[in-house]
Amino acid sequence: MNIIALTRHSPAALEEALRQVPLLHQPEIRVYERALISLEAIHPDCLHPPQNYVWLKELRKVQELRWSLREWGVDLFRLDGYVTYTVRHPDGSEGVYDVYPPIVEESFEADGRVALLINDGMHRVYLARLEWVVPQVVYIRGVPKAYPYYAFPRPEGWRGIEVLADNPDPARYLKKCHRTRDNKRLYRDFQAVFKNVGRSRSALLREAPPDRS
Repeated sequence: MNIIALTRHSPAALEEALRQVPLLHQPEIRVYERALISLEAIHPDCLHPPQNYVWLKELRKVQELRWSLREWGVDLFRLDGYVTYTVRHPDGSEGVYDVYPPIVEESFEADGRVALLINDGMHRVYLARLEWVVPQVVYIRGVPKAYPYYAFPRPEGWRGIEVLADNPDPARYLKKCHRTRDNKRLYRDFQAVFKNVGRSRSALLREAPPDRS
């Protein structure tokens, strides 16, 4: 990955941006507006993924991003805010991307347990586990109970997570257990605030830089 420019943003700037994040289909609702937001170092084994797999292509892209950021003196697992970086693609075009720490929400479940649910950044947390790193994450408490994350945390945690060579067909594979039929009404639209962090998987197949997984 050929990073040609990079700008760091402070923890305060990250918090300010996160408070503006709307729901995808309810843009008037800023789900983190009154939440408690902090940067925390949390062991991956304490975090609950909602997804039943990691995508090998995405995992490799995240690994490449980690190496490329390191050349600029930036640790992907300790961003202390967020980073905007510019990539020059092999065809000569350029793209600007933001990357922030994995987003973890305190999620109260029906059996009374509290899960530290990985909203965004599962591939990065998985890579941190492989590298025996305790990553810095954005830990968010006080999300309105009416707007939980759109899928449930896996009861098994990381046990049984599959590494798949390709993005699985949702008609044949249960990626996540959704909370509601219209689950996208609960989807946090980070792309509305940050640069190029919410692209489709089909776009990822055509581009080198990773998404925010």
